Amino acid sequence: MAFNNSYSTAKPMMSTIETNKVLKNTYFLLAMTLAFSAVTAGISMALNPPFFTGIICSLVGLGLLFVVNKKAETASGVMWVFAFTGIMGFGLGPLLNHYAAMPSGPFLIMQALGSTALIFFGLSAYALTTKKDFSFMGGFLTVGLLVVIVASIVNIFIGSSIAFMAINAAVVFIMSGLILFDTSRIINGGETNYIRATVALYLNVYNLFTSLLHLLGAADD
Repeated sequence: MAFNNSYSTAKPMMSTIETNKVLKNTYFLLAMTLAFSAVTAGISMALNPPFFTGIICSLVGLGLLFVVNKKAETASGVMWVFAFTGIMGFGLGPLLNHYAAMPSGPFLIMQALGSTALIFFGLSAYALTTKKDFSFMGGFLTVGLLVVIVASIVNIFIGSSIAFMAINAAVVFIMSGLILFDTSRIINGGETNYIRATVALYLNVYNLFTSLLHLLGAADD
């Protein structure tokens, strides 16, 4: 009985240690990849490539995303994460140049960055502090993403500015929900691979920032 009691106490302790390790590695790698994306975005802004570069980088990034998920359990996984986030950062260059050219462009970009940071740290802190399980949100968020994707494709042909703002507002809410969802998965053992966890949170931050920038830019315009 003494052996069984000792084992049952040690098991959750080991689980907590592993969870904390995944969290630590995830946030460290996330900070590094966000910084690397900022560097490649700066390089892209300096080179000033044509606007369709962003679309090409997104398509390349989509292909790299499959590679990252496949290599997540291998030693080369981290290298592929930097390749993915570097390409995604470079694709932001034309978008940032577009908004930077507006009268209050630099302020809009900083405002979007600050808002993204506040939302991310606020929601992450809430999930980490309360340790609530937000897995129930998975289905709603998936449906929401599908609706947004379809609406975005339709709006390419319609070109409605109202629909554009509504779509980006929806993305802000969905990404906020995904930050809670993905952080909760790490805390509760649903995601034990820090590379996959990093990519999930990176995409949440990336899409949150771009949607906030679109909303702020449209409001300013």
